[in-house]
Amino acid sequence: MTEMQNRPRRSVLYVPAVNDKALAKIRQLPCDAVIVDLEDSVSPDQKAVARRKLSGIFAARPQRAEMVVRINALSSEWGADDLAAVIACKPDAILLPKVDTARDVLEANDRLDEADEDAAIGLWAMIETPRALMNSGAIAELGRDPASRLSCFVIGTNDIAKETGVALTPDRRYVTPWLMQILLAARAGGLDMLDGVYNDFRDADGFARECSEAANMGFDGKTLIHPAQIEAANAAFAPSEAALAAARAIREAFARPENRDRGVIALNGRMVERLHLAQAEKLLAKAAAIGA
Repeated sequence: MTEMQNRPRRSVLYVPAVNDKALAKIRQLPCDAVIVDLEDSVSPDQKAVARRKLSGIFAARPQRAEMVVRINALSSEWGADDLAAVIACKPDAILLPKVDTARDVLEANDRLDEADEDAAIGLWAMIETPRALMNSGAIAELGRDPASRLSCFVIGTNDIAKETGVALTPDRRYVTPWLMQILLAARAGGLDMLDGVYNDFRDADGFARECSEAANMGFDGKTLIHPAQIEAANAAFAPSEAALAAARAIREAFARPENRDRGVIALNGRMVERLHLAQAEKLLAKAAAIGA
């Protein structure tokens, strides 16, 4: 799943599979990824209708954006039918909701192995329950398994708040320790990490502030509920010009003949190590992926 993990995921927009008007616009949107939703945003009486719409949605899929489908939990009455319909559409990934343990991901992985011979469909996992929080390390460890399709964690902050009773204050002070715990697990497993949604899409300032904080916390991007949020997310999770200039300077310094075999060099009055070169290369690769 290396190629998929190199794709930028700054802005990831949820779109209900039954919202034809919203789906018609996704080809023109500058988001990095679209999650076609069969779960929370689709009422039980519309589940079958949403599933039937998938083939038409993917026939007109945008070429630039990564296309993901959130199915209903495999333990639900709709999950198995969702999975079969989604596999036929060949999305870039399937988003698993209500993941509690590594076994939930392994079950989906096994079913995909049976049906998707090209191993082209990846898996994303939603971390949105107390059990998932407690088991995030074991779940993320699957990302290190060559046989695993898991490449990304998605935070479900609204569900975490509902399940725990913890308040989602504007500064997210009560959930931040958990977010950092999950982020640490994701990085240990080599996974991308997407922040939860910001519920008030009219509050542009609050949304921009939360994006900035999430970027500083180490998130790769943010899940969105409205196209108006795309521009701010893309800006917040992209490398700044100053950061790119510093990264280029580090790369160029280590490329000089006198520095090629050195582990530590001095650059602009600072000590710079090979680990800083690795960080610089990663940042420059991210910028190149965004540009592409």
